[in-house]
Amino acid sequence: MSPPRAAAALRRERERDLVAATRALFDERGMLDAPIEEIARAVGIARGLIYRQFSSKEELFVLTVTNYLDELEGLLGDAPTSSEGAPADVLAARIEIFARFCLRYPAFQDNVLSLMHRPAKALHDIVSEAIWLRLGQGMAACIDPLAQALRAGVDDGTFTAVDDPEYTANILWTQTLGAMHLARIAVGVRRTGEGAPALFTVDPADVVATCVASALASAGVSLRVRE
Repeated sequence: MSPPRAAAALRRERERDLVAATRALFDERGMLDAPIEEIARAVGIARGLIYRQFSSKEELFVLTVTNYLDELEGLLGDAPTSSEGAPADVLAARIEIFARFCLRYPAFQDNVLSLMHRPAKALHDIVSEAIWLRLGQGMAACIDPLAQALRAGVDDGTFTAVDDPEYTANILWTQTLGAMHLARIAVGVRRTGEGAPALFTVDPADVVATCVASALASAGVSLRVRE
């Protein structure tokens, strides 16, 4: 192997190791918490080498998001397709897969919501073009299965409330991310008769079911009609 190819192969291998170490820390702690020093220690390299690989910690975190997205894409790909079931059933299955993925990997939800807190241009400005492209590809690969189900439902007249399947798919993606935060904390708040706040327990399974019902309602299908 020529020196340039060997260097490129080493760089790719180090990238995989760093992303794997970062994700392992995220999954272990269930939150967006992976200090650079700990990542470097897990891989067995000096901290400075990370910044030779990436221009910032944000780049490493964005690549870790793409690692989660690759796994989610695979899960969505295993779900029934529009040719195998009614569009409402397909959409429901895919939203449930996404919601349960958020529940299983809270750090994934942290990461994606953190990225969404800043304007797209601001994020674009702090990561390389290659990493920006990989993030976009990962997001599109996970949102498109929702859009596919919505398009099928529009075509057969099931989804009467959908004018733009791609727009609706992005809305459902964002709504599910936000709603699953409630499942994560598993606590709601209500106002008592005396005006004081009171906490109550939220069952994560109920939030998943609500995400599915909300997605169908947004498309113009009620659970009662679907049943």
